[in-house]
Amino acid sequence: MKAFTAKEKKDIINEFNDLLKTANVEPKSEEHKVVSKAFKIAYEAHANMRRKSGKPYIYHPIEVARIASHEIGLGTKSIVASLLHDVVEDTDITIEDVERQFGPKIANIVDGLTKISGVFLNRSNMQAENFRKILMTMTDDLRVIIIKLADRLHNMRTLDSMPPNKQLKIAGETLFIYAPLAHRMGLYSLKTELEDLCLKYMHPQEYVEIESLIKETEKKRLTYINRFALPITSRLNDEGFEFEISGRPKSIYSIWNKMETKSVTFEEVFDLFAIRIIFDPKDDIPEKIQCWNIYSIITDMYIPKSDRIRDWVSQPKSNGYEALHSTVMGPGGKWVEVQIRSSRMNEIAERGYAAHWKYKGISQHEGELDRWIKEIREMLEDPKSDAFEFLDEFKLNLFTSEIMVFTPKGEILTLPASATALDFAFFIHSEVGLHAVGAKVNHKLVPLNQKLKAADQIEIITSAKQQPDPNWLKFVTTIKAKSKLKNVSREHRKKITEEGKINLEYLLMELGMPSNSNVFRKLFNHYNTQNKEELYFKIGDKKLDRDTLKKIMKKRSRSKYIKFWGIEKPGTTNAAQKFDKSKPLIVDDNTRNYEIAVCCHPIPGDDVIGYKASDDDIVIHTSSCPKAIELNSRESQHVVKVEWTSQKLLAFLGRITLKGIDDVGIVSDVTSIISKELNVNMRSINFESHDGIFEGLIDVYVHNSNDLNNLIMNIGNIKGVSTVSRQEIKEEPI
Repeated sequence: MKAFTAKEKKDIINEFNDLLKTANVEPKSEEHKVVSKAFKIAYEAHANMRRKSGKPYIYHPIEVARIASHEIGLGTKSIVASLLHDVVEDTDITIEDVERQFGPKIANIVDGLTKISGVFLNRSNMQAENFRKILMTMTDDLRVIIIKLADRLHNMRTLDSMPPNKQLKIAGETLFIYAPLAHRMGLYSLKTELEDLCLKYMHPQEYVEIESLIKETEKKRLTYINRFALPITSRLNDEGFEFEISGRPKSIYSIWNKMETKSVTFEEVFDLFAIRIIFDPKDDIPEKIQCWNIYSIITDMYIPKSDRIRDWVSQPKSNGYEALHSTVMGPGGKWVEVQIRSSRMNEIAERGYAAHWKYKGISQHEGELDRWIKEIREMLEDPKSDAFEFLDEFKLNLFTSEIMVFTPKGEILTLPASATALDFAFFIHSEVGLHAVGAKVNHKLVPLNQKLKAADQIEIITSAKQQPDPNWLKFVTTIKAKSKLKNVSREHRKKITEEGKINLEYLLMELGMPSNSNVFRKLFNHYNTQNKEELYFKIGDKKLDRDTLKKIMKKRSRSKYIKFWGIEKPGTTNAAQKFDKSKPLIVDDNTRNYEIAVCCHPIPGDDVIGYKASDDDIVIHTSSCPKAIELNSRESQHVVKVEWTSQKLLAFLGRITLKGIDDVGIVSDVTSIISKELNVNMRSINFESHDGIFEGLIDVYVHNSNDLNNLIMNIGNIKGVSTVSRQEIKEEPI
């Protein structure tokens, strides 16, 4: 280890003093003494240690403490825990040492932030177990997870110094778990920055392009905001409000996400920015009434979009978010989103539950978080719960929209927007869920899989004779319901899995087939599974016969590539490339040891990653594929960055969707462009016409994304075609 220079030591002291200043720690106070003591211990423990960037390691705990205190708003204990969060893991200091010096509360937080040590058969399992440990401590003290989020934010801010494979792993993990968790905790600023940083490393080109477009349109945007806000400012001043009006663009990630999911261009994202009005409430009038008064003033000037009013002041979100949102028609025929908040609401929106502690007694909506934490605790206390299984269920309930429903007695409950009547039953009590036979929604009898809507009133009908049905797991969505049902179905699944294994082994032996990686790769592909346990269960559940197994073994993946214009795929003499996750996998015409993922169908030119499925065979996914993000988070040791090179011999499947005015000869014009002018092979073409409008779907084989983009551009120039875009292919294996 390279010793710190005199300048580095001086800079470290300056950074620590700046931390004390931004955290408002008064000199000579008790807080100053305990924070200084923690810094001294951390400094000595991390002496001469450096990060990948070459900078002294001590900068990291200082920055984590600064984020936790200044950007989130946590207090002295959190600053101390942040400074010490890595000492137990990386040095000779023990949790007992921390408790002796700083007491049990800080020791408990530091322990929750310390990664599990020991031997795990699979490193990805350790990853899941570490996250589980953090959440176990979180159920006793929320500061554990908030400091962990601060730690992750600083790691993302300094990700430049890491190698590409580590960047992908950390960004994928962050997007999969930590950004949604920040959202659930109400830390919107932190969540937004995490998402933007993930995009920067997962899709660097798109990130730079959108960032550039936002900067280019900044002047025009500010001019429009001023034009929109001027009459509102005048009226609010006349009404005696103390307020601020600002207009900020959507985050880069949210713009990119909308462009991807809606297949639109940057210019077509109509809600690129929102106007935010933050007011200091008048003492004699409730905040809720003042929000609606401001809304009334705005809608006197601009016509509101009736289906775009979001009232989170009457009933805040379960993470505490309070605001009144509306979309109105602004000058020049542009829709503008307006967000109305009090200064208290704004602080809660920016700092989440950290701000709730400051306003305790004012906000009456902490019960939802307590209920959520109770559910997490119940899951964690399940001795049979697998770390991966827990991670999946936890993730499922982080980022969902919410609805408010009513019990028969009129009590309000908050559920995920996708919740069913059975989810509601488990929400009331586990025994109610396990013995439910039906439900009444708004006094009408409905099945248990009935999806609930906002303001529904639900009554559950139970029977002591009813037993849980394994199929219930297919439609419940909440953590509690899934957790309870998985407990009772685990033995059933174990039995089915064993039957599937015996079934497969018998058929392979009967047909004289070897039980090798090639056989399992084809079975994994057919059943869309990633491991043998999932495979055995699906076989046991659906039963496998000799004829089906023979077809699976004979099948070749037609979505991977085809012989293009009669040219054969390179010969089999080419050796498989050795898997080295520290370097990008170069894929060209001669690469043989890869498969194209059926869940996303990437083509050369797409931003992709590779997943080592078995031996040295690689399955290639697009970086934005949900499965790829999950694999990056859970099994990063099997993920490698992939780079496409020239592809001239092989062709890959792409899909185009188009829409326009139906006219004689439009189909002929489109097919002529594809097959004659650009000499592209079509796999399938489908056109439907109704009320003078046609919609088309075309599957083509191309060398790379440039070929597909050129094809899209040429089709877009055909008279009568209004929109044309690439569509993601989602096919189940045949």
